[in-house]
Parts: sequence; C-alpha cells; structure tokens
Amino acid sequence: MSKLSIRDLDLTNKRVLIRVDFNVPLADDGQEITDDTRIRETMPTIEFALRRKAKVILCSHLGRPKGKPNAKMSLRPVVARLRDLLDAVVGADENVAFSPDCVGEVAEEMSRNLESGQTLLLENLRFHPEEEANDPAFAKKLSALCDIYVNDAFGSAHRAHASTEGITHFVPQSAAGLLMEKELTYMGKALTNPDKPFVAIIGGAKVSDKIKVIDNLLDKVDAIIIGGGMAYTFLKAQGQDVGKSLVEIDKLDIAKAALDKAAAKGVRFLLPIDHKLADKFAADAKTQIFEGTGAFPAEWMALDIGPKSIELFKSEIAEAHTIVWNGPMGVFEMPAFAQGTMQIAHAVADNADAISIVGGGDSVSAVKKSGVAARITHISTGGGASLEFLEGKKLPGVEALTNK
Repeated sequence: MSKLSIRDLDLTNKRVLIRVDFNVPLADDGQEITDDTRIRETMPTIEFALRRKAKVILCSHLGRPKGKPNAKMSLRPVVARLRDLLDAVVGADENVAFSPDCVGEVAEEMSRNLESGQTLLLENLRFHPEEEANDPAFAKKLSALCDIYVNDAFGSAHRAHASTEGITHFVPQSAAGLLMEKELTYMGKALTNPDKPFVAIIGGAKVSDKIKVIDNLLDKVDAIIIGGGMAYTFLKAQGQDVGKSLVEIDKLDIAKAALDKAAAKGVRFLLPIDHKLADKFAADAKTQIFEGTGAFPAEWMALDIGPKSIELFKSEIAEAHTIVWNGPMGVFEMPAFAQGTMQIAHAVADNADAISIVGGGDSVSAVKKSGVAARITHISTGGGASLEFLEGKKLPGVEALTNK
C-alpha cells in the first residue's frame, strides 16, 4: 500500500481523529442498533489506537439527515454498543464519551480533556450541510479536534466530503486505518497483481450499473461470469429472444461491445445457458426451467440462473486463484429464485486455494445468508466505494491520505 498506515505513526498521547463508518441500521424509534457489523469491522483500528495510548475521537455520518439535526439519526445509541465492544477487548467500558456536536466549542473542549486510552464519539457529521459540501471552514473545525487524522471508512472513501477529503489539508498526517488498509490491500492486489486464473463474477439487475466494472475487469481477468438481470441484455445482444426478462434496450450496443472486447482479449465470457423462468415477478409465481438459445415463452421472465448454468459457473470458479464477486445471480430475496446466488456463494467459499473478494450490498447479504462468510477471504464494507474501485476510479478519501 502506497499510503501511510496507522501502523506507521506514533500515537502516544496524541488526539487521533478516526473517520469511521457507523452508518448502522437503527430501529424505527432511532434508539436501537439492528446490525452492528460496521462497528465491529472498525474495532481493530480503535483497539490498536487505544493500546498505543492514543486519545481516540470517532466521527461518522448516519443516514441522510439533509444537513440538519434529526433525533432519529443521532449517533448517541452507538455509545452503549461501543462501550460493550471496547470493554470486551481493552476493558474500556466507562471510557466512551459523547459530544452532542461534531464541531464547535463543546467538541473542542471534550477533545482537549481526553486522556490517553479514552474515546470520544462525535454526533452525526451530516447534521451540518458543510460536511457533504466539503466546506474548507468546516473541515478546518474538524481538524482542530486532533493531532492526527485516520480514515477507516472505506464505505465513504468514494465521497469527497469534509471528513474524508477536506480535513486532510489541515492536519500534518493522514493515514489509513486497519480496515481501510485491508480493503486497499485485497482489492488493490486483485486489480494490479492477481494470482491467476482470475475470475470475476458480476451480477445484479442492470448492465448500466456495472458496465464500467466489466470493461475495466476485461483487461485483467481470465474469465468473467455474468448473472442476474443484466445477463438478459447480453443474451438479447446475441440475438436471443428473452421474453419478459429485464432488458436495457438502450444498452445493447454496450453489451455487444463488451462481448467483442472479451473475444478479442481471449477472456471467457460466461452467460447463463439455462434459466429459471417465472410467469410473473412474485414469490409465488409459476416456474419452469428453460435451456438453449431459442426464444423464451413470450410472457415469461428469467428470475434466476438454471441448474446447468450453476454447474458451468461452479466449474469455472473451482479453477480460479483470484475471485471477485459483485452482484447476485437472481432475485435471491425470493426463496424460489435464490438457488443460483446461494450455490455461487458456496462455490466461492469452497475454493480454499483462491483469494476471494466479495463486494456490493446484495452479494455480501447473500454470503451471510448462505452461512459461508467465514470462508471468504475478504468481504468489502463499501458498496459504492468497492464498485468505483473495481471501475478503476481514484477514490478521493484514499487519494487524500499521506503517501508513505
């Protein structure tokens, strides 16, 4: 990794502002955290800093409060969960304070009064419109709280906000946290120096959402597997009539260009060879398996890949040494159309010889739902950020960090 890591810094007695991603789902009353995964993911960074006698200040956004305070999007409920988690690793149960604002006199005084080994959580950054506007004056106020800045929020690294990019102009050192470092190491290796064969699995509804990813990966992979709704735009581009399946008619030329590029580069481009069709988009739809290149029944739509496609894809995955997966194979939220996605999750996990990287909200959900998460090498915490990284884009929150 070319950027400074928190490991490279002397943290003793320093006020360390860590940009975390505590954008956790809350119950309707805004008081109870329903999934603390994002808090747990950044615990190694917080623990690392506390064990090195840092004064830890945590900042994050939560939800979309549109630049003004909203009690249902307060980070206050995170304090209790943070105390429990910290108590388990460093015995810091009582050492988590909460600032009712993320900038200003109260926040500054609380940060000044912190002792080594103590933690301060700031209120939601997005209660101020200046955060998303990347306002320099606001970024400078954030910088007044700390001696060192650490970004551990990969999920927000594709946004040039005051807490991800602006602040780096006002602090002497900006470094990556351990989670950010892990994300950049695994994703970076896959894109720059992957162990071959390299197989990408790209799913989801629309070609338009993933075409830049596909185009970038075609320069790097040995094979690409396409599933989900987007597969039917590719099949239509090859001349197959796909009934009522999702097709982006205005993207047929783009799909054809990707197929041509794959052929020119000798990349195996695997599309489904059979399909689970439904007579309507519903969990209780009638279903049938359709194979071959003929026309689908006119009123039917594909909502999952079929058993022969599953076996074809599994055999390709089994040979890979690097696997990147982004997007489901079908409408996996409905049990009748979850088989393809679940089988692919197991196939990726079963390949113990491969470095496997899963990114994107739906793929991550599928991996967790299928119970194989522990056997995936790296599960990315950034949906939009991982997508832009796979597209080959520079992420503002990463670019702004200090070079080694």
